[in-house]
Amino acid sequence: MAVRLRKSYKFALRSSLLITIALTTLLALFLNSKDQLDWLVLGLDALITFAVCFIIIQIRVERFIYRRVKKIYDDVSLLESSTFSSQHVTTDMKTLIQEIERFAEGKKVEIDTLKIREEYRKDFLGNVSHELKTPLFTVQGYILTLLDGAMNDKKIREKYLNRANKGVERLIYIVKDLDLITKLEVGELKLEREDFDIIELIQNVFELLEMKATQKDIMLTFDMEYEPIYVNADREKIQQLLSNLLVNSIKYGHPNGTTEVSVENLIKNKVIIRITDNGYGIPKQHIPRLFERFFRVDQSGSRSEGGSGLGLSIVKHIIEAHDEKIYVESEEGVGSEFSFTLEKGVNSSS
Repeated sequence: MAVRLRKSYKFALRSSLLITIALTTLLALFLNSKDQLDWLVLGLDALITFAVCFIIIQIRVERFIYRRVKKIYDDVSLLESSTFSSQHVTTDMKTLIQEIERFAEGKKVEIDTLKIREEYRKDFLGNVSHELKTPLFTVQGYILTLLDGAMNDKKIREKYLNRANKGVERLIYIVKDLDLITKLEVGELKLEREDFDIIELIQNVFELLEMKATQKDIMLTFDMEYEPIYVNADREKIQQLLSNLLVNSIKYGHPNGTTEVSVENLIKNKVIIRITDNGYGIPKQHIPRLFERFFRVDQSGSRSEGGSGLGLSIVKHIIEAHDEKIYVESEEGVGSEFSFTLEKGVNSSS
């Protein structure tokens, strides 16, 4: 480790001066001479005494401090702190205190972050076990009932096997979403960007969700007639994003309600897609947590509607993977609006 001695001479100067004054005073008292030469020798002796004392004190003090400071640096280095162990050793107390304070502040931030992550991990594990437990127990219940003799009745056998299959499908759905969100978070999922017509893609998602929307008497519509608008993004991921947002809108929409999609120019190279509904709306206190994994505004009703509880979290990660932004506005009893930006494709008109 490189050594940089930032010398503070105050202590050595003052100590040397006090020793010199004391010794010179004692010698002057004992000397009691009127010879000018004697006083000249006494003055020279005082200078030599001051110089020798200063050098000895300064060297001893610096070595004394350095050994202890070096131990502090070595102890701190055991914590593998790159921000501290890379510093040069300094014997200047003010600088050392500042460095230790910066180090302590950094460690406090790290500890606070680890505590937050630990709480998040506990919540996540609890949520995962809860989400998997319901379909697992459901499937197990149907299978055990069949094994207990119900399989001999053809009607009951078929009904229970179909229900068990639905439970397995829900498990597969949750596991697939977990796998996708994990890949998005660690950056393993590569985007395949291309130029495509976002209006056509939205229309395709409308058609895929038409039956689900009809069951809730909700109309999926554009706010106006659109010419093709090209964007540059991963088509498959944007389709999943749109599907998740529209399914969410249908799930929490009023019967005979409407979910409307609009596409607008935001700036020269960006468009913004808005999905607006007149559903139940979201309480303000829940909006900051909407994109957390497994977070549900209505714990009872949302589970009866199905889903993995990961839809909005996946939406957020897809948007972030595209380096874009997503926004939420909602009011209880009025409805919600989710909007996100996308980069324009080369075929888009300005």
